[in-house]
Amino acid sequence: MSNTIVVGAQWGDEGKGKIVDYLTEKTDVVVRAAGGNNAGHTVISGGQKYVLHLIPSGILWKDKMCVIGNGVVMDPLGLLEEIAKLRGQGVSITPENLLISETAHLVMPYHKGLDKAREAKRGDKKIGTTGRGIGPAYADKVERDGLRTILMTQPEVLEEELRDRLARHNATFAELGVDLVPVEETVKTVLEAAKALAPHITNTTVYLHEAIKAGKNLLFEGAQGTYLDIDHGTYPFVTSSNTTAGGACTGSGVPPRMIDKVVAVGKAYTTRVGSGPFVTENEEIGDMLHNMGREFGATTGRARRCGWLDAVLVRYAVMLNGADELAITNLDGLDGLETIQICTAYKLRGKTIHYPPSTAADLAACEPVYETHQGWKQDLSGITNFADLPDLAKAYLKRLEELVGAKVGLLGVGPAREQTLVA
Repeated sequence: MSNTIVVGAQWGDEGKGKIVDYLTEKTDVVVRAAGGNNAGHTVISGGQKYVLHLIPSGILWKDKMCVIGNGVVMDPLGLLEEIAKLRGQGVSITPENLLISETAHLVMPYHKGLDKAREAKRGDKKIGTTGRGIGPAYADKVERDGLRTILMTQPEVLEEELRDRLARHNATFAELGVDLVPVEETVKTVLEAAKALAPHITNTTVYLHEAIKAGKNLLFEGAQGTYLDIDHGTYPFVTSSNTTAGGACTGSGVPPRMIDKVVAVGKAYTTRVGSGPFVTENEEIGDMLHNMGREFGATTGRARRCGWLDAVLVRYAVMLNGADELAITNLDGLDGLETIQICTAYKLRGKTIHYPPSTAADLAACEPVYETHQGWKQDLSGITNFADLPDLAKAYLKRLEELVGAKVGLLGVGPAREQTLVA
């Protein structure tokens, strides 16, 4: 038995979906434990591109169970759209391969209205949310006013609770001058979604513990990345859940002592979406990657901000998550460069620091300390064996290992499942 957590070591979009998809071959159950459909995982398999938001990447493998855990906030309408799209691509989705925790919380249409209204109210202090209602849904959960998925198996109770929430939130929207949520249409649509999803809803904590007792291997799929964690990220420019390794335990009901391994995923450079400080941001790197057709969000299509690899961030992420190894993706994105830089430390008001400061203001005041490496100037996308990498690429990865304190176990040299090398 081996239970593994996969987490992002940067600001999300590190290629976790590809790594989870690759590791699923030797896994029995894939668990999503946090976040909502604000996250997007892109997986390319057999020449076909799949974009996943709520459903774990393991759904693309036959005879694997996928679980949406209690820590997730689930948009039932968004999930049904995702299921329909995947089925249109030939993916089978039934209660035999997708289970939903009965204690996950629901994202309702009024949450999206609140999300957009609050973001607009922030003006030039926007966080850069996707507007999918994730933050307000988690806020309702914490305020003990949320709706949980078990209500989708109790339609009469769900309707009563939903009408209550709609009345209260529409009163707020009226005060804010925001469009009201249509009550009858929303109730009808949500109840139809509940009927379709009810067969998938169960006590997934019990299911996962029974799977572990049966000797099955579990893989926990991270959403977003370490620096979007509500507690440990670049607050307030973060998401509303715990995206670090500990969140996989609280978001699934599987205790830490049953976890065997943590894999931290990072790009060979750095990206982030939305607002917030970004020490190594570099416009030239961004232009290069965007011109290559890379670094556009799977969920929103937004161009990502890009920069050099920040070993300060990855070092702290390795420590925080207890990472046993690294999975580095997108190394081929650097193929054409004469020289490549790695940020090894920050300068903050004249002082050299080796871990990110805790306030966004201090992080924004940091200056990167770079070391320069010679580029390999070679197309890596066709390489199928780690040993065949050019020496300069190996040297780059070796230096990263030294800087962050973890070994590279997996390497991505292209978007396809087959372009994953074992170190």
